[in-house]
Amino acid sequence: MIETLRAETENLIRSWEQHEASHLRDYLVASVEDPRLNLQSIFTRHFLVRHLFPGRFEALMDEECRFATVMNWLLSVGPAFAESEVRTALFHALRQGSDNAEGTQIPGFVTETFRHLPTPADSIEVANYLESFLEGTIQPQTATGIDDTTLRTFERIWKDVLFPLVRDNAPTVLEPACGSANEYRFLNSFGLAPFLVYTGFDLCAKNIANARGLFPEVHFERGNAFEIKATDKSYDLCFLHDLLEHLSTDGMEVAVREICRVTRRSICVGFFQMYEGPEHVIRPVDEYHWNTLSMDRMRNLFAESGFRAQVIHVGTFLRQKFGCEYTHNPNAYTFVLSQ
Repeated sequence: MIETLRAETENLIRSWEQHEASHLRDYLVASVEDPRLNLQSIFTRHFLVRHLFPGRFEALMDEECRFATVMNWLLSVGPAFAESEVRTALFHALRQGSDNAEGTQIPGFVTETFRHLPTPADSIEVANYLESFLEGTIQPQTATGIDDTTLRTFERIWKDVLFPLVRDNAPTVLEPACGSANEYRFLNSFGLAPFLVYTGFDLCAKNIANARGLFPEVHFERGNAFEIKATDKSYDLCFLHDLLEHLSTDGMEVAVREICRVTRRSICVGFFQMYEGPEHVIRPVDEYHWNTLSMDRMRNLFAESGFRAQVIHVGTFLRQKFGCEYTHNPNAYTFVLSQ
């Protein structure tokens, strides 16, 4: 087993190190992967908020999920919204309550959001970001057609809400496979980072160099999920994204046991490739894997280490919460695990 995991580790390192550092820095924070819009990244931040401030900010968290749902629909339409006349047509249709803007079908949840805004959420008011974007006062500067000011809507809100709050008793937080600070940079920009004692590790030296370059004062290190350099229950919380699908079955089981071993309270895991079948679908791809994991088998695997899972299927969440039938990834699941 040890030799097999060592070989797998070397393969994983090669698969990542073949990429340019600039590619590793940017590709997982753009378009549908943008942590400002990606529901699984948002679920992770909300996982942390709920541990830091129990019972607070539930309305604001709902509004952030609604925002991401609408923005992801805009992304699905394509870069046409870079054109002011397209935004004007959609704005006019929404004001009229129409479900069509010159041939573009408008989902009911988008119309409902337009009517819903502005709205109070906890201690603040969420402005009508759709109106600000569509009425043409902001010129998009991105390939997606959505301007950065609109994308930063909830960055600004959370930073303003969290800044005056007391910052004591910070939990220790671990992020395996942290990449180039892909998630941490938004923990920072959303104002959550000062409330956490964070450690991130990654196999790829280029990723760690990128992360340290962005945040030289933060603890980023090279590390391996097969053998985490920490004593038992060293961290209060742990979160990770898009790691376990890339491991062999043996490697995944070892990594899960290690993650559970070093975590004291709760874990949030984002899966990009999961289904509700009885067995994992194992797909080796070059130097690593691109597996489709069985939800039940993964839930049982964590249970063996004493962690119970709340399972969130992103598509079901969107449908039940907002009546949204669109998701760019129907296989996305998030586990929130606790002892």
